[in-house]
Amino acid sequence: MGWMSDETGLDKCAANHVALTPLSHLRRAAGVFADHPAVSYGAHRVTYSEYYARCSRLASALAARGVGAGDVVATILPNVPAQAEAHFGVPACGAVLNTINTRLDPDTVSYIFAHGEARVALVDTQFLELAEAAAAAMDGTPPVIIEVPDPAAGYPASGRQTEYEVLLSEGDPTYEWVMPEDEWESIALSYTSGTTGRPKGVVHHHRGAYLMTMGTVISWRMVLHPVYLTIVPLFHCNGWNHTWMMPVLGGTIVCCRDITAGNIYDAIADEGVTHFGGAPIVLNMIVNATDQERRDFDHLVEVFTAGAPPAPATLSKIEALGFNVTQVYGLTETYGHVTECLWRGADWDDLDKPERAAVKARQGVAFPMMEHITALDENMQQIPMDGQTQGEVMIRGNAVMKGYYKNPEATRESFAGGYFHSGDIAVQHSDGYLQIADRAKDIIISGGENISSVEVEGVLMEHDDVLLAAVVAKPDEKWGEVPCAFVELKPGVTGDAAALIAFSRQTLAGFKAPKHVVFRELPKTSTGKIQKFELRKLAKTL
Repeated sequence: MGWMSDETGLDKCAANHVALTPLSHLRRAAGVFADHPAVSYGAHRVTYSEYYARCSRLASALAARGVGAGDVVATILPNVPAQAEAHFGVPACGAVLNTINTRLDPDTVSYIFAHGEARVALVDTQFLELAEAAAAAMDGTPPVIIEVPDPAAGYPASGRQTEYEVLLSEGDPTYEWVMPEDEWESIALSYTSGTTGRPKGVVHHHRGAYLMTMGTVISWRMVLHPVYLTIVPLFHCNGWNHTWMMPVLGGTIVCCRDITAGNIYDAIADEGVTHFGGAPIVLNMIVNATDQERRDFDHLVEVFTAGAPPAPATLSKIEALGFNVTQVYGLTETYGHVTECLWRGADWDDLDKPERAAVKARQGVAFPMMEHITALDENMQQIPMDGQTQGEVMIRGNAVMKGYYKNPEATRESFAGGYFHSGDIAVQHSDGYLQIADRAKDIIISGGENISSVEVEGVLMEHDDVLLAAVVAKPDEKWGEVPCAFVELKPGVTGDAAALIAFSRQTLAGFKAPKHVVFRELPKTSTGKIQKFELRKLAKTL
């Protein structure tokens, strides 16, 4: 029987087929949760009806300035309300949102402006000089810069550019949103870190963003009216899509401009924060907070952590402080997190602390909106699930990018064999749970033996004096490469390299233990990732 043919009369129509888009979430919330708090940032507190009106004004004002379907609107903003509003207001006029990392240099920002062909850029006053320098260096037409001042944070308007609130005043709060006709239409353009060569432009579609929001609600076991703290930069994978998700549940977004232990504790105690996401460095910050920074709170805070495998020692310590941490994993190319360490109930509840922390450090299984995520060998065959054999994490599902903008060759390579090739090396346990061993480029090959930098870092983080540790390959005449550890110590501690090496040898095989230890502050990205490429360059000079 031709169930999919026109003969049945069971065809798509306006009543039964609407393009999936996260824009629908806020349109619904404007009515269903009209008077509920939507966004909080100091004195800025708006309800859902007000939030929707501000996003509508933004969309209307952009449209009046000639921004339309497929045009790119860039932002250079920290986690402030304007960045949240841009996530809805920009696509609501049919445009594509390009959130740019605030820590990039003018040359890279200039490249992104030009490559993405941004028509408009919403720029925080703190980063106005960066945006202006980038625009001035462009060969093509620079974007129109709209300044977003933040007087309460010490960044009043400069007067050099049109201000954001002036732009909103030009808009219509009843503006009819431009919803996608096809859910494959682009909603966002996000650039990779570009540590080697120019960054690549990752194109996301409405369907993937919508499904990310729905899958996250399930995996994070969320109920109505969560209070979400924006620690993950909203320019990083669009804040893991959490800003698009919150209207589903009538949740409140608490914006946080400066990520410090004190600000996190204050938000939990004063705003009732129930959820946040963050890199392992944020967990480490919380664990090592001073008594002056800590605040008492009486509820459990749910945390998603990703960006790098967290040290089991950190996971073990943070639980006792009132946080339940779930390890997740993903990339810019997958809209953010797409695997989770789903807790296996009674099977794991009785584990002692070290075993519990070790299990929680796994990246786990696919989120419910994904199709298949596994580890394959170089022949695209499933690796043995023995917890030892290594393969590359391969990803298939609707929350995978459309491709790299203006880069068909890189797109074809990344999708070879019908999976997205992550570049991450993992083992798989007998229950199917993935555990990242390393980035392919971070594996250390010493005398023909593969050494996981993540494993060595985890051991070093167990030492009481160590705040952060990063291990990279150092060239060696005899072994080819040997592990070199860069260690950031806790305040007031004096480093002892020999003692730290001896400590690591209590757990690690001799060839895995670091042969050199350097004590210094570690270079980090704006999302808290340690910049190993900088350390690799430094190791070559030792």
